[in-house]
Amino acid sequence: MDADKNFLVGVFEDEDVLLSGVTSVRESGVKIHEVFSPFPVHGLDEVLGYKRSRLPIAAFLFGLTGTSLALTMQIWMLGYDWPMIIGGKNFVSLPPFIPVTFELTVLLSALGMVATFMIVSDLKPYRWPRQFDVRSTDDKHVMAIDLDLNHGKSKAEIASILKAAGASEVNEKSFE
Repeated sequence: MDADKNFLVGVFEDEDVLLSGVTSVRESGVKIHEVFSPFPVHGLDEVLGYKRSRLPIAAFLFGLTGTSLALTMQIWMLGYDWPMIIGGKNFVSLPPFIPVTFELTVLLSALGMVATFMIVSDLKPYRWPRQFDVRSTDDKHVMAIDLDLNHGKSKAEIASILKAAGASEVNEKSFE
């Protein structure tokens, strides 16, 4: 069982202050656990140093799987398993397969991306996500600092760095 995790939470009022605050906090050597925002903040991922996501590759592979599955299924069913002559057309004719192929491509891409997002985000149906501050879903931006990852700095030093970076308030939060 995990030990208690202690965090310092800086609450920011404005996204511009948040962006400059993230830069100054990272420059001071503090490792940021995560930043939570009620809406997307342009440029936040670059300031946090995140790499480009590989989710588009996963979406392409799920779509490719859907396309392959749809064509294989239709060619097998209509060409080999139970061939029927309809209107004098060939058993395996690709133009009638297009709608089903498109639908299965979109379906498997969507379901695969939902599953991938849930796995990557560590969202499980039996566990509630950590919420550092309720206001992060309404109108405040929240920066969470994991105290266990910042060994060289004390809690008071990190709190003063957050205040200097523009945080309107700094709170301590712990999770089991």
